[in-house]
Amino acid sequence: MIASSLEDVLTDLGCVVIGPALTMKDAIRLAREAQIDGASLDINIAGEKVYAVADILMERGIPFVFVTGYGKAGLRESDLSRPVLQKPYSLHRFVEIARRWR
Repeated sequence: MIASSLEDVLTDLGCVVIGPALTMKDAIRLAREAQIDGASLDINIAGEKVYAVADILMERGIPFVFVTGYGKAGLRESDLSRPVLQKPYSLHRFVEIARRWR
């Protein structure tokens, strides 16, 4: 699933899309500063693990879903209870998760 398709789906759900963040620096800034209802986090952003972003979102109480080709096997133990979409994933499943954010 490419970011522009996700953006279209989220917009159709009434969400305001503020990403994608293409670097960890941008992702961390958005996680800290932006008004966010929910987030879709690819496990890797430009080759870096996204865990710092996940930690910020957890601290702020913002729901998110991990997106990864590795499924739960690619997560830290502390993240195993979080929603995960394994690539390739169903757009229907993404919509189910995103609807809970609003």
